[in-house]
Amino acid sequence: MTWTRLRELVETPLSGLTQPTRSDWIFALRTVSAGLIALLAAYALKLDHPQWAMMTVFIVAQPVAGMVLAKGFYRLIGTLAGGLAAVGITSLFGTNPWLLVTILALWIGVCTLVSSLLRNPEAYGAALAGYTAMIIALPAFGQPHAVVDLAVARCAEIVIGIVCAGVTSRLILPKLAADAIISRLKRSIIDLAEYAGGAFADGDPASLATLQRKLITDAQTLAEMRTYARLEAPSLATRAHPVRRTIGQLLWALSAARALHSHRRPKNAALIPMRSELKAFVGELAATPGALDDTGPWVARLDAIAGKAKEMPSLPDDEDKLGTITRLTIAGDFAEALKQVMRGLEALRSPVSARSRERGQPALVVHRDHRAAWRNAIRAALATLLVAIFWLTTKWSEAAGTVILVSVVSSLFASRPDPVQSAWGFFTGTLIALPFAFLVGQVALPALHGFGWFMLFVVPIMVPAALGMANPRYVGVATAFAINFLAFLSPHQQMTYDPGPFFAGSASILVGILIAIGVFIVVLPANPWVTVERIAQAMREDLARLCLHERIPRRLAFESLAYDRINQLMPQVQQTGRKGDPMLAGSIAAVTVGLEVLRLRNAQLNSIVPRETAESIANFLRGLARELLFRRPGEPQTATIAVARQYAATIAERSDRFEMLQIAASLRIIAAAMEDHPDFFAKGRG
Repeated sequence: MTWTRLRELVETPLSGLTQPTRSDWIFALRTVSAGLIALLAAYALKLDHPQWAMMTVFIVAQPVAGMVLAKGFYRLIGTLAGGLAAVGITSLFGTNPWLLVTILALWIGVCTLVSSLLRNPEAYGAALAGYTAMIIALPAFGQPHAVVDLAVARCAEIVIGIVCAGVTSRLILPKLAADAIISRLKRSIIDLAEYAGGAFADGDPASLATLQRKLITDAQTLAEMRTYARLEAPSLATRAHPVRRTIGQLLWALSAARALHSHRRPKNAALIPMRSELKAFVGELAATPGALDDTGPWVARLDAIAGKAKEMPSLPDDEDKLGTITRLTIAGDFAEALKQVMRGLEALRSPVSARSRERGQPALVVHRDHRAAWRNAIRAALATLLVAIFWLTTKWSEAAGTVILVSVVSSLFASRPDPVQSAWGFFTGTLIALPFAFLVGQVALPALHGFGWFMLFVVPIMVPAALGMANPRYVGVATAFAINFLAFLSPHQQMTYDPGPFFAGSASILVGILIAIGVFIVVLPANPWVTVERIAQAMREDLARLCLHERIPRRLAFESLAYDRINQLMPQVQQTGRKGDPMLAGSIAAVTVGLEVLRLRNAQLNSIVPRETAESIANFLRGLARELLFRRPGEPQTATIAVARQYAATIAERSDRFEMLQIAASLRIIAAAMEDHPDFFAKGRG
């Protein structure tokens, strides 16, 4: 490796640390303090590997208290499960080394499968259960009677780290998930107002696309953070209910705002007052400092706008009646959804003491890619087994560390959108940590004993590392640096100069990471475009189910799953270049189609809808489902779009009732969305 490359590796994670915020400093100092306390406690209990207590603090460290508690809780559960698995597997198969490593590799595969189907922090706990069994079982190789002691010691070390991290994050200038939810939701409302303003003003498409992606990601983050808020204190449990409902309203508002952008140039004179009022509203909301400190006036204005959108306007004979109702419906949906989001913000500020009726709120649904999960499981199990076979064949003692690192990396990063990049960041942080650990652990501390000297040398290194962990851009490299610096350092009360084992152990760790990266590249490599196609196919099948399923799903269930799929789609699309842009745009349009299908399904149940119209809706939905499920590339387009427009025109001619015109408007919106995004709605199947 050239000096230039090495300098880049060192400078890259440090370049963004020149201006840390106050909250970054609080997080860094709190994390380092908790780590030192955990190490002292491990020293006091005379544990064999006290570094694990301090490492655990940095592993579970998060800026938000609830996130620390969640990650610590699932780390504890994963460690206990892995420890029990190690004891059981070693007791049953410890006398046969080949069978032992095979069963351990299969266990890692199973845990990786489960981890790939879950989300953080549950996914982390499942992955941890897999490689913890390897971490405990391999050191006990050849002496199965010692596995119980190793499991107990490892659990004790980790419990100390979790307790220290959790207590300090909760008591020392805590940043609470409940407050973070409110702050992020306020920011999302302002972003939504800016997005809607850009939609009205025909803003820059790239800026609008960036805002749209940010809103989708923030909605998913809010869904995760509601779990963290519940762990901070029992009194905050009721906040999870308004959060869940408000996320649904935020997604609904985003869908309506996107539809506003699609219909940003109406020719209908009756829409001009409504358009002007909404444009002025979102512009004022986005430009007013502290606008959301009091949502009352904003909610009242939105309520008035939503009410006007439901009124049938007086239209001249030559006016496009159906087009007017279509755009009024979209504007009314946006105003109503944004109003409910603001009410949700107020509910979060003043949580109720009882759950009462909100227990009935449906859970947010997430996308689970079973095919990718099986691929991750097979890859992790196979990689671990092959390296373990190499270890048993060569009898190279240091290869045990390589086996452990392969299992850790191939399991921990398996479900990342780009596992190679994530694993390379881990390798980079580990490589940077090596010289620091050598200088401190092999040069300084053997000559200068005592905890005071330890603090003098380690704190100036760990504080910048913790600052990097507080920065989303460098969190991966900085976390790897902090963890592996402590692993290489292996702090004990009596440090000795012994470079041979130091370099041998370090080499096994680095080689293990590189092998895992090679596994991600060579063994069952993920194809981003295949993943994009698979998610798009799942979204088309969701729409077909909306059309055909006897029971009408709740809007929140459909919308949360759809936007979660889009959130999973975005990092994959980024890897495909411009080829994936139509798929991303089409997936967002699919949400609009789904919402209009739900509107049509609900209209079928309306007693004032004529039977003939209800039958026409049913026929159209069946045709739409066939279009989505069976049309293949190169086949001519079916009559679905033409039928939708024909039904819409017929309904508008036969009735002037607002409810009937809304049905016609839904049909027209579906036809326009499918016409605008043919690549998505007629893409390849398979």
